[in-house]
Amino acid sequence: MASILLDKQNLKHIAGLGTPVLLLAMLSMMVLPLPPWILDMLFTFNIALSMVVLLVTVYALRPLDFAAFPTVLLIATLLRLALNVASTRVVLLNGHEGTDAAGRVIQAFGEFVVGGDYAVGFVVFAILVIINFVVVTKGAGRISEVTARFTLDAMPGKQMAIDADLNAGLIDQEEARARREQVAQEADFYGAMDGASKFVRGDAIAGILILFINLLGGLVVGAMQHGMAIGDAFRNYSLLTIGDGLVAQIPALVLSTATGIIVTRVSRAEEMGAQVLGQLFSNPRVLFIVAAILAVMGLIPGMPNTVFLLLALVLSAAGWYQWQKQQQSVEVEQEALERTEAPAESRELGWDDVGEVDVLGLEVGYRLIRLVDPGQGGQLLQRIKGVRKKLSGELGFLIHPVHIRDNLDLAPEAYRITLRGVPLAENSVHPDRELAINPGQVFGTVEGIAAKDPAFGLDAVWIHPSQKDRAQALGYTVVDVSTVIATHLSELMKQHAHELLGYEDVQQMLDRLATTSPSLAKDLVPDTLPLATVTRVLQNLLREGVPVRDFRSIAEALLEHGQTTKDVQQLTEQVRASLGRVIVQQAAGNTEPVPLMTLDPSLEQMLLQSVREGSGVGVEPGLMERIQRTLEQWTQEQESRGEPAILVVNPDLRPWMARMLRGQIRGLHVLAYTEIPEHKAVRVIASVGGQPESQATQRAEIS
Repeated sequence: MASILLDKQNLKHIAGLGTPVLLLAMLSMMVLPLPPWILDMLFTFNIALSMVVLLVTVYALRPLDFAAFPTVLLIATLLRLALNVASTRVVLLNGHEGTDAAGRVIQAFGEFVVGGDYAVGFVVFAILVIINFVVVTKGAGRISEVTARFTLDAMPGKQMAIDADLNAGLIDQEEARARREQVAQEADFYGAMDGASKFVRGDAIAGILILFINLLGGLVVGAMQHGMAIGDAFRNYSLLTIGDGLVAQIPALVLSTATGIIVTRVSRAEEMGAQVLGQLFSNPRVLFIVAAILAVMGLIPGMPNTVFLLLALVLSAAGWYQWQKQQQSVEVEQEALERTEAPAESRELGWDDVGEVDVLGLEVGYRLIRLVDPGQGGQLLQRIKGVRKKLSGELGFLIHPVHIRDNLDLAPEAYRITLRGVPLAENSVHPDRELAINPGQVFGTVEGIAAKDPAFGLDAVWIHPSQKDRAQALGYTVVDVSTVIATHLSELMKQHAHELLGYEDVQQMLDRLATTSPSLAKDLVPDTLPLATVTRVLQNLLREGVPVRDFRSIAEALLEHGQTTKDVQQLTEQVRASLGRVIVQQAAGNTEPVPLMTLDPSLEQMLLQSVREGSGVGVEPGLMERIQRTLEQWTQEQESRGEPAILVVNPDLRPWMARMLRGQIRGLHVLAYTEIPEHKAVRVIASVGGQPESQATQRAEIS
């Protein structure tokens, strides 16, 4: 085993010496004279290398699968230039001996490929140079430049999309890290390709200059040093020069083509051949129309009728095949719908016919069925699984499975989210498009169907997938249809988490607690509090956005205070006080010191007295409206400064204030004084009903 590992390590070290040895060999070719047979081997290797590179670019699924292409392109270009230098030396030194003086490869390209006619050789070489320099190299260079620019501009939008998927629970930390690395690799790759394309362009120019230098130098050397006739010298050296130019330009053209292919590839995990066939010949209507045009042209007298009619027949057969495939796929979908609608066999009714109400349900129109079918590339099931996993970890209990079914009563592109059989939300999507969401600041507009993000209500546009890169470059966050639905479902789960938690879920939480703290679990339920009371307390916490992950601390607080009171609201406030560190961290994050808003003492005392006497009934509606308006103003100012909006009040007043303001002011957290940890530094920025404590804030007063 040790010898095998040693051999593998030696192989790795030897493989790592390949590039330095190749670079050293290229330098040697430029300095040392090489015999013709070595030139034959090197020219053959150069041609083989260019073909290998071309085929790798064709069969690569994504451009990043050949991330070493810019480096390979640079090395291949330097190798070709070094061979030009070595062959030029041999041609000028030994060209007077005949057309085989520089090796059989150059002789074959000079005599056999162009028929031994240097005039034809010049024309062929000129055409190859024009194709390489004017068409392929120039186009590939421009595409590389534009792609590099748009890739760099799109990086912020792609990063925001990754963060959005991570926050929605669609991906985990590992996948997010991998996607961020891929975004960085794309930027590095296209930036390197932008520079590598300049090498290809320079190589094409160098090929033209080397041709004229070799031709003029050969005439001078042959006529003046070796006494050759001008005609013989021109013939010998022109054939050698053309052979040398062709044997270098053909690999250069192949590498330029490979460059153009890889920079024009779409970043999809699919072979180029499958992309071309799938997108070029998948529409039977196009094939039928082209076949009809060719058939008409084939019937015109004087045209090559056989060729036109034969190709028309081939295209007609291909169109018929594609039409049959589409019809079969439509029939399969119809059969699936009929099976779901088929009535059950007649039998006696039983309890099985009384269906249970699903806790969470998702109903989709028939055009969205493919989103939940993995066989058709649907990813919605996987996205929903990721949402459930993330929310279960955040909230502290297992989120119920989502029952998905088709509903023909819905519009074809609509979906409906239900909770215990009651619709929570309904929206429409475009399954063939992607949603470009405006996060608040974009640098342009994109064409599409205007819409609203169903999860957060942000302005958005349904765009064609081909516009994704441009939208991301403009600052939009672009997500697919499955992500849109999964994110909407995630937000509704968070808002209704207290309705998802039931007795069985709490009992399972107690069973888990019993494995680590059996005495605590036993003393809490049923010795101190019934299961129903514990469930109600947990539901109250979730209703106000407090996670129940730290169930041990919750259980200890309930056990401590459950001896003196059984009131659910009082127990909830006591538990909140024990979870103060979590609540403040959730509201303020890492902001230090924590900015707080308070009520003016006289206003707070009045509200507290009114609540204690009549559960808030005695509060004047106009006063409450002014309080809400002032708090909303302060909340907006805090959000504009990037700081949290936190209102702290008396513990007895907090439940009533939280209930009155819940849903009225988004982003406002209502906390009790007892929930602020002692070690936490705070600063009072405003007193509602009094004067602001900070000169940086505006005056707010309730009269």
